[in-house]
Amino acid sequence: MNPTIDLLQGHRSIRKFKPTPLSDEQKQAIIQSAQMASSSSNIQAYSVIGVTDPELKKELARLAGNQSYVEECGLFLVWCADLYRLQQACAKHGVDMQHQYVESFLVSTVDVSLAAQNAAVAAEALGLGIVYIGGIRQNPAAVTELLKLPKLVYPVFGMCVGVPDQEPFHRPRLSTPSVYHENTYQPSQIAQGIEDYDQTMRDYYHERSGGKMDTTWSKQISEKYAHPSRAHMRAFLDDQGFGFE
Repeated sequence: MNPTIDLLQGHRSIRKFKPTPLSDEQKQAIIQSAQMASSSSNIQAYSVIGVTDPELKKELARLAGNQSYVEECGLFLVWCADLYRLQQACAKHGVDMQHQYVESFLVSTVDVSLAAQNAAVAAEALGLGIVYIGGIRQNPAAVTELLKLPKLVYPVFGMCVGVPDQEPFHRPRLSTPSVYHENTYQPSQIAQGIEDYDQTMRDYYHERSGGKMDTTWSKQISEKYAHPSRAHMRAFLDDQGFGFE
């Protein structure tokens, strides 16, 4: 179809990297591409910490749930929603932004996600691989202390970037009718979409595991949401100064 669309549709998460550091030119291209992502009212409410220090990466790998590829990748990026910079800009003009914290929290989380995805596409365009690391929120207070994040900044997720050392399968996605609704939401599309995707994923896992894995998407989702996940995040965000009253 088109090289950009081919790149987007060819995405795979990479969890094994060669021990090759990124060049300054590669890092600059990735970050500058991230900065060109859309941003609500141009507030650009995010920051990114590029971690190359081996000891820092080792500790972040541990804090993220002992994910070895955090330590092994050429560059580990920690993407942060950042209201601290906005607070400082407002204070310069005598404005207290406290009354906007809920909306600003949402905007900053969206902003950092858009920027990170731009970075991911840029990295893949350079022939690199990436994987997002939500496990960075397993121990957000420790990550915050380690990276010296100020109040009103929180780590949303990490991203491993580096030279791929594997060729993983492409993971199938839900069918388009399962996620795309014309004009209004169509609940009638959902049940069949889940049924179809369950069969697709059962076949995928069976092939990937050599017949050793027999499960479906809905079963995995039900297991994931049977118990609370990262319930500590509310208290952590309160501690970081994000008010939700």
